[in-house]
This record gives sequence, structure tokens and C-alpha cells, in this order.
Amino acid sequence: MKIHLIAVGDKMPRWIQDGYAEYAGRMPPECRLQLVEISARHRGKNADIARITRDEGRTMLDAIPRGSRIIALEVKGRAWSTEDLARQLDNWMASGQDASLLVGGPEGLAPECREQADQLWSLSPLTLPHPLVRVVVAEQLYRAWSILRNHPYHRG
Repeated sequence: MKIHLIAVGDKMPRWIQDGYAEYAGRMPPECRLQLVEISARHRGKNADIARITRDEGRTMLDAIPRGSRIIALEVKGRAWSTEDLARQLDNWMASGQDASLLVGGPEGLAPECREQADQLWSLSPLTLPHPLVRVVVAEQLYRAWSILRNHPYHRG
């Protein structure tokens, strides 16, 4: 199974790239995490933010592999504990489907992305910077996998 982390933004600070790479690199072959970066559209002074978000959303939806389960990261989604995420990951792996996790840009996800999603997942009721989300997701997926495999990483 592959997990496709489809995220808006392709010019990330080095610490974001390093943090993501650290945890994505720990994922095992049976649960590989792959980042798909969607270029953020220019947001000038008089930018049409609704159109920009809609265009980014269409590009994200086009990047989803056929037959993939779609999970939108959304502040209004359902919050999962780490153990809940481990159960979700186990279900995703058992389904035989790839999973695509959608992370929007500064203004969040396009409504079309939320509508197409099989699940809405909230990392936190806090508003997190969208670059940081990819690091948090990668770490939490690795932690969830470690729970499923009784790996000592998760000591909770």
C-alpha cells in the first residue's frame, strides 16, 4: 500500500523538508509514504482567493491515483487519537487500496476536495501552518505503524 500525501506548496523551508523526510523514510515498504507537492498559486494583493483555492483543489484531485481512498485533512473533520489512527491505518492497509491524504494551502482545502473525501481527519482544533502539517502527518503515521507492529517507538 502507498500513502500519497498530496499537499499544496512546493517551496518548503529546509527544516520542513528534513522533518518530513525523517519520518517518511522510516515507513516500511508495505506502507510507503509518498509526497506529492502541488504548486501554490500566486496570492497577490488583489488575488481571487476562492478561484485560487478551487484551482489548487482541482490539481489535487487530479493527482489522486485511481481507486485510492481519499482522506482530507480538515479542521472540521474527526479528531483521532494516536491509537485511533493506528486502527485507521490498519483498516487502510487491510483494504488493499492506496490512501491519499489531502492537505490544503494557507486558506485550507477547496470544497470539492472535502466533498470527494471518504473521510475528514482533523489533526487538531488548532490552526496549524500548512507546511507543518506534512511533518506532523508523517510522524503520526510512523507512530501508528509502530503501534501496529509493537515497535518500541511509541511508548504511550
